[in-house]
Amino acid sequence: MSMGAGRACRGGPSSSSPAAAGSGGPIPLIAASSAAAPAEAAPTSVTKTVNGSHHFKIAGYSLAKGIGAGKYIASESFTAGGHEWAIYFYPDGKNPEDGAEYVSMFVALASEGTDVRALFELTLLDQSGKGQHKVHSHFGLSLEGGPCTLKHQGSMWGYKCFFKRSALETSGFLKDDCILVDCTVGVVQSHTEEPVGVVQTHTEEPKIYSLLRPSL
Repeated sequence: MSMGAGRACRGGPSSSSPAAAGSGGPIPLIAASSAAAPAEAAPTSVTKTVNGSHHFKIAGYSLAKGIGAGKYIASESFTAGGHEWAIYFYPDGKNPEDGAEYVSMFVALASEGTDVRALFELTLLDQSGKGQHKVHSHFGLSLEGGPCTLKHQGSMWGYKCFFKRSALETSGFLKDDCILVDCTVGVVQSHTEEPVGVVQTHTEEPKIYSLLRPSL
């Protein structure tokens, strides 16, 4: 009588498998174990400003005087946070009741938009070389009043009493009949970020093997 070659089968006991020595059936072996999956990371809500800046040179200031209250000189439009913006300079003030005592400066939403929330900064540059720029900023006040909401195209933020005209004309802010203004707009935007670097795991069911002795 000859011995056949040994073989192993995956799955349950075979009907042709006689009992192993000292046992009433096949010997089960556990081949794998389960691993617990880590807790899932939650998405994060992020709110930030998307900023854009523009440099505005107002040349011929003395010729702009006298155009009338409520009339302005506009900068070229610039982009910030997906919207178009423009700076409006009023040499005789924005409102007639101010009597042209102050120049006015505003930032306007120049493109279509609804309830655009933004922070603003207008800086009148000192051209005397002393670096004493006059800064009107909304950024530092964000925690007090929150961003400004511009309801629609043409809505503005700024100062009708930006600078007293008599003081401006005798200061280092006016040089060669020019005024220089820097503007920064920060549009508030929110989005959700999905977690990154999370390793996906799965749980395997244990595998059971049976040892069979050779058939005769």
